[in-house]
Amino acid sequence: MPLCHVLTNAPTPAAPAGRALLDELSRLLAARFGKPERWVMTALQPGLTMTFGGSDAPTAFVTVKNIGTMKPDETLVLSEAICGLVEKALGVSSERI
Repeated sequence: MPLCHVLTNAPTPAAPAGRALLDELSRLLAARFGKPERWVMTALQPGLTMTFGGSDAPTAFVTVKNIGTMKPDETLVLSEAICGLVEKALGVSSERI
């Protein structure tokens, strides 16, 4: 079962925006890993106390778990897509994800 877990110090987004982020991440992982979306799990933990680079400016930590392997170029493409979605939904710069 693929899992995408987003931890962030950004505030909790409005319900539609948070749900939209999880939906987009779910579709992205289902397509990337060739799994039915019913087997994909997403999680968002906003409002955490976090720092990155010694700063508490908006930041996020994203983990993706799945059985199998990915080539470096596939990892880069997936990472860029996830960072773009998180940046758009939460206002966290891609450089801080």
